Amino acid sequence: MDEINIKARAKINLALDVTGKRADGYHEVRMIMQSIGTYDDLTLRKLPVEGLKIRSNMAFLENTEKNLAAKAYDMMKERYGLPGGLLIKLQKTIPIAAGCAGGSSDAAAVIYGVNRLYGLGMTEDDMCALGLSLGADVPFCLMRGTMLSEGIGEKLTRLSPPPECTVLTAKPNLNVSTKWAYEKIDERPIEKHPDIDGMLMAIENRDLGGIVSCMGNVLETVTEKEYPVITAIKDKMKENRALGAMMSGSGPTVFGIYADQETARKAAGAIRRAHLASQIFVTYMYNPGEGARRN
Repeated sequence: MDEINIKARAKINLALDVTGKRADGYHEVRMIMQSIGTYDDLTLRKLPVEGLKIRSNMAFLENTEKNLAAKAYDMMKERYGLPGGLLIKLQKTIPIAAGCAGGSSDAAAVIYGVNRLYGLGMTEDDMCALGLSLGADVPFCLMRGTMLSEGIGEKLTRLSPPPECTVLTAKPNLNVSTKWAYEKIDERPIEKHPDIDGMLMAIENRDLGGIVSCMGNVLETVTEKEYPVITAIKDKMKENRALGAMMSGSGPTVFGIYADQETARKAAGAIRRAHLASQIFVTYMYNPGEGARRN
């Protein structure tokens, strides 16, 4: 095999709680993470000469020193002594610095793809352990689907898929630093924690209303205060029949849960006309099926 194509899926956080801070500075979290249909498209191709080349529709991502996908390849090349070089073609769709794990998902795709391309025989646990050294979201982006995430994000428990629904995501024209959001959350006690256990029960019962009623994100309190457009997008989604709307991760992407695609499309139009977001996607909750792990 000389070439492989992979879809790197975005994620949303159906619930995100910060439960403490470790001595090493990492935050302890408890989250429900969900893959969605939006994806970056990566093609990995072996090169006969040494070196890594990245070609992307976003030119700044071709800088191999700052690209997390490049760091993933460099780690694997050093660890496994991979021959020759690699070309990564990256068609970027997932919003950047948006709370959707775009960079982490690209890194996960490279780990998975290089493992397949070179026949390294890495297990899922092997790949997740390597991915964790790149970022806390990378193991989830390797496993994908619906997960309970604990610890610093490395303790993952696969959950049943939620009931079918449509997801609308909208990213305003701004970027948010994850580091900044977690520093801000440390400045005062968290007043309200999301009902993670309630959501786990609702997912198990395939109760979409219950899932929506348990949605919560403690980071939303700090990011939303700094960027009122997040509130405006949530309100616009709810005005247009979202069952629920919330910020994903450290933001600023907001997602809404809708009963059907047509309603979500109308809401997307309303957000677009109000000039509240620069990147808007009508998508779905994605869960990999057996034999289709990278579709």
